[in-house]
Amino acid sequence: MRLSEFRIAVTEEFGEAYGRALVRDLVIDELGGRTPEQALEAGIKPGEVWVALCRASDVPQERWHGRGRPLRA
Repeated sequence: MRLSEFRIAVTEEFGEAYGRALVRDLVIDELGGRTPEQALEAGIKPGEVWVALCRASDVPQERWHGRGRPLRA
């Protein structure tokens, strides 16, 4: 997952405003006690951050993969 795909996935799953708040403010133990934003800045891969955010936010597992990816023609 690329960073741009991560951002799209967050917006699709949580909405624009709430998604931004989660990425900025939600401290996730799985990310070493970091927010998703801090984890990305620390070099953790966007896909790993996405899965950790999904787990922490109780997103059903069937929606963890494929979100944020552009539709292929």
